[in-house]
Amino acid sequence: MTSPPILYSFRRCPFAMRARLALAASQTEVELREVVLRHKPAEMLEASPKGTVPVLLAGDAVIDQSLDIMHWALSRNDPQSWLVPERESLDAMLATIAMFDGDFKVHLDRYKYPERYPGEDPLGHRSAACQWLEPFNQRLSRGAWLFGSRPALADFAIAPFVRQFAHVDKDWFAAQPWPHLQAWLDAFLQSPLFASVMTKYPRWESVSPGVRFPDVAPV
Repeated sequence: MTSPPILYSFRRCPFAMRARLALAASQTEVELREVVLRHKPAEMLEASPKGTVPVLLAGDAVIDQSLDIMHWALSRNDPQSWLVPERESLDAMLATIAMFDGDFKVHLDRYKYPERYPGEDPLGHRSAACQWLEPFNQRLSRGAWLFGSRPALADFAIAPFVRQFAHVDKDWFAAQPWPHLQAWLDAFLQSPLFASVMTKYPRWESVSPGVRFPDVAPV
């Protein structure tokens, strides 16, 4: 019997989260190895020296970029048509994701982790991040999801980062005039798919096997 691919993951990391979402949606079974980032396993570092999650080992292939893992999984099986949005195109979704992975993530990190960036103004970076969120609120006024009436790749690639942004100050985020964005994020957070990828697992140890993931098929 062929061994399943191995996924090194960290539950709260939004990059790892998006990879798990795609693996679960595509019903791709992997051996999940939960990592504590302060104690990165030697096996993960040997496969991917950059030392960040997620890392997917699929046969001889090492895939250590979250979007590449999403594409790998969905190219195998895409039952919910994440790669084929109702509106616009895959290229348009990828451009939107790239924008969030770039400038938005810069501001998010400096807002969420001010202790890592001495001299930076976290509230200034929060304001700068709003330049990306306010247009999303307008976009979502035309449909429940970013590219139509059903979710697609962009929604599940971006929502983990908006979740992280919102959780820095939940009261402040809830008070913003973004009803469509807030409803979109809430729909993501309340989805069975999201719940299925947020199970807490113990730290993986070299002497033990990982856990089967996904352990249930999302509805």
